[in-house]
Amino acid sequence: MSSSDKAPAYLGLGSVLAVSVCTLWLAAVGHLDLYINPRYDLFTVVLAIVAVPASAAGLVVVARGHGHSHGDDEDGHGRTHEPDHEHGDGGHPHESDHEHGDSAQARGHRAPARSRASARRATRTVLGAAAALVTVGITVAMLVLPPTTLSARTAQQRSVDSPTLSNASGMQDVALLGSAGVDTSQYGVKDWAALVRQTTDTSALVGKSVELTGFVVPGRGDAFTLTRFVISCCAVDAQPVGLGVVTGDGSGAGGSGSDVPDSGQWVRVTGKLAANPDPSADARIVVRAAKVQDIEQPADPYEY
Repeated sequence: MSSSDKAPAYLGLGSVLAVSVCTLWLAAVGHLDLYINPRYDLFTVVLAIVAVPASAAGLVVVARGHGHSHGDDEDGHGRTHEPDHEHGDGGHPHESDHEHGDSAQARGHRAPARSRASARRATRTVLGAAAALVTVGITVAMLVLPPTTLSARTAQQRSVDSPTLSNASGMQDVALLGSAGVDTSQYGVKDWAALVRQTTDTSALVGKSVELTGFVVPGRGDAFTLTRFVISCCAVDAQPVGLGVVTGDGSGAGGSGSDVPDSGQWVRVTGKLAANPDPSADARIVVRAAKVQDIEQPADPYEY
């Protein structure tokens, strides 16, 4: 088997090795949580540790096997086995004209077959090389370029602040919020967003003080959505959750929006929950902001 025939094996094992090395590097520098839920970190790292030597050993086995397998019509030196039609016993010609014609016809059939086989090998080589370049490029990019988090544009594409956000799970039942013993100081955007959408009576929420961190998804006028991504398994399934925030006079529908930070800016919002001044909105509760402070993106930008 030629090296081009082994291209799929090289590519597959090389891809496994590359992904495993990148996974271990992300874990070592503390960036693995930007791609998967932390509860899967140990499992993922163990698999990567096993995959590195296994894929490396597989590459060695494939490389050592080069040149020891042959096609059905070729010997180990690339020569095609053909019956000797030129000579009989003693090396004297004895074939009939008919036999010579059959031999010439057979050779004529073999030539196109060899051309097609060469074309297939060339195609496999080109595709394998292209795939290998893509794999190497992605690996180098992961090792060299700084990791990035999901953006405000992605949140808008995935319908942030929509009714589907009720899938987020809150930490407490809304009915308990009126109890003096309920501590909501550790509630995040996900928890408040879930509570807002999981109750038909939001009166227990009005007036609750909040201090929340998230990034800005612009809204109308002097309003925006304070947003976080919630990861269940990995960044691919990340769901944006958000709470409406009103600034200025709190109308949420007018004004120039000069008090609204730039899209994607991380902010810390301090204020109180209030009835949504926009009756057409899905969410009936918003944060009436007393203070909106620009901050750097936190080390762990996701909620879980």
